[in-house]
Amino acid sequence: MAEGSRSDGFQGAKTGPAGGLLPGRWNSRGRAMTFQVWGWRREDAPQVLAWVPDAAGGRGAAMRRGTPATKDPTAVERANLLNMAKLSIKGLIESALSFGRTLDSDYPPLQQFFVVMEHCLKHGLKVRKSFLSYNKTIWGPLELVEKLYPEAEEIGASVRDLPGLKTPLGRARAWLRLALMQKKMADYLRCLIIQRDLLSEFYEYHALMMEEEGAVIVGLLVGLNVIDANLCVKGEDLDSQVGVIDFSMYLKNEEDIGNKERNVQIAAILDQKNYVEELNRQLNSTVSSLHSRVDSLEKSNTKLIEELAIAKNNIIKLQEENHQLRSENKLILMKTQQHLEVTKVDVETELQTYKHSRQGLDEMYNEARRQLRDESQLRQEVENELAVQVSMKHEIELAMKLLEKDIHEKQDTLIGLRQQLEEVKAINIEMYQKLQGSEDGLKEKSEIIAQLEEKTNKITAAMRQLEQRSKLKIEDIKEANKALQGLVWLKDKEATHCKLCEKEFSLSKRKHHCRNCGEIFCNACSDNELPLPSSPKPVRVCDSCHALLIQRCSSNLP
Repeated sequence: MAEGSRSDGFQGAKTGPAGGLLPGRWNSRGRAMTFQVWGWRREDAPQVLAWVPDAAGGRGAAMRRGTPATKDPTAVERANLLNMAKLSIKGLIESALSFGRTLDSDYPPLQQFFVVMEHCLKHGLKVRKSFLSYNKTIWGPLELVEKLYPEAEEIGASVRDLPGLKTPLGRARAWLRLALMQKKMADYLRCLIIQRDLLSEFYEYHALMMEEEGAVIVGLLVGLNVIDANLCVKGEDLDSQVGVIDFSMYLKNEEDIGNKERNVQIAAILDQKNYVEELNRQLNSTVSSLHSRVDSLEKSNTKLIEELAIAKNNIIKLQEENHQLRSENKLILMKTQQHLEVTKVDVETELQTYKHSRQGLDEMYNEARRQLRDESQLRQEVENELAVQVSMKHEIELAMKLLEKDIHEKQDTLIGLRQQLEEVKAINIEMYQKLQGSEDGLKEKSEIIAQLEEKTNKITAAMRQLEQRSKLKIEDIKEANKALQGLVWLKDKEATHCKLCEKEFSLSKRKHHCRNCGEIFCNACSDNELPLPSSPKPVRVCDSCHALLIQRCSSNLP
């Protein structure tokens, strides 16, 4: 027999009677395995790795049975881990289905499955340098799942909140257990395998998670969704557990075949026991709930008794208050009857006064109707006058337009006269220059100059007269326009006294509007008549407007 050792490889390898290497236990480093001499009766035995001793008696290269010695050792390790994952997942599913109940943390196939998954995740893991030592843990890639799969944030938060976990390896083991209970371990690891560029930060290029074997293991994990597990992670010591694979679970002995019936019977007895325990728990829960209901009913009964006593006291108080209110009501009825008798007398007196006042109001109403008729007639007259003024306004606007045309024509003539005057001045200057050169024609030219000066004086005088006339006409037009625009007739209701003499109006002293300023005057203060720009016929004006208009007309005369 040959035996070799290595800290990160197989701890030892021993050959059996047939010369083949047989499996034993894996150590906690993820890649090393110990072989012992036992009978191997599994169909997958030819795929287990073996160390081929070299000439010096030490360990040579790792290889499968029936494979050449030149194969890559990392590929052999990946294949071995894949086979172990297949065995553990298959055995866990078969045993769980035959077990027929929810799995707990003490179930051996489940424990071996977690150990195998731990070794698969550790394969090819890079060593990271920390401040004090070298770190090599699988918590880094598992923590990366939270960023790729948002639903995994709950698992990460719950793992961080567990008080008993102190190492990253313990957190990774707790994460695997929670993922199995959620039945989403395959989904989480599939998201992790797809992102090869992110995994390259944690694993070597030849690691199992970077190759096809990782995808095969993830596909096998989908079968675990049929298993129901109830694992208590909080009270379990996950930091100090030793992850060693027990191959004895996957070996079939004659005793196992003989004890199968016993296991079936024991499982049936355990099922009955669990059923009885569950019934006991339900009965205990119902009894406790009934006790709590009885306690609550007793408390509510005491509260109702107290409330009943309080209600009786309130009823007594309300009866006393009712008696007091009845006595007060009688007093109020007596007072109201007395008050009603007094009010009846007052109402009769008020009715008599109302009848007398109604007669006076009827007389005033008749007088008001007469005044309304008179005012309506005056309003019709004023509306007629307003229509005449509107027509006169249109005529004045036409006259304004004609005057503007005349003014433009006169301005054109003024411009022509000024041009002629400038020409005359130029001729005068030329003649003056010629007079200096010729003394003989001085007299004739002086006469001509005198005549030209007379003509220029006449032209300037005519221009001044035209300008004055045009200014006067423009002022008259502006005043007429202002009179039309600014004329606001004062309403009859707003005037109660004459504007000049300040006497109060009455039926005998009637109101009259001044057609120039629009104010209201009596007949004595507005008995004048003058033609206005708004009306060519003489109309009524007040004394002040009469004097103002006469003064303006006298100033406009030449």
